[in-house]
Amino acid sequence: MSVRIYVPATLAELADFATAGEVPAAAERFVAAGADEDSEYLALMSAADASHARGADRRVVVVAEVAHEDDPAPRRTWVAVHADHEPDADPDDEPGWFAVQELGALLG
Repeated sequence: MSVRIYVPATLAELADFATAGEVPAAAERFVAAGADEDSEYLALMSAADASHARGADRRVVVVAEVAHEDDPAPRRTWVAVHADHEPDADPDDEPGWFAVQELGALLG
């Protein structure tokens, strides 16, 4: 059984994670309290708020499925990346969804 984690980041941190090939075990993360859609949305938005608190102009959240919530998340476990489409987006809006294959475009 796996655990879905939501890791807040900046675009620079996302680039570092991509270069390293993983999100390190020490990275801050959020886990949904339940398997329902509302719990997952709350975890996503909590991670987005934590990303915004880092001072970057775009919120970024890496979503991965790992065996244990404290494990590192190798790139092969990444499910998606959520990020604001534009700098200084409304924090009440949901960040956009990006497939892992779109990281180059997101970081470019």
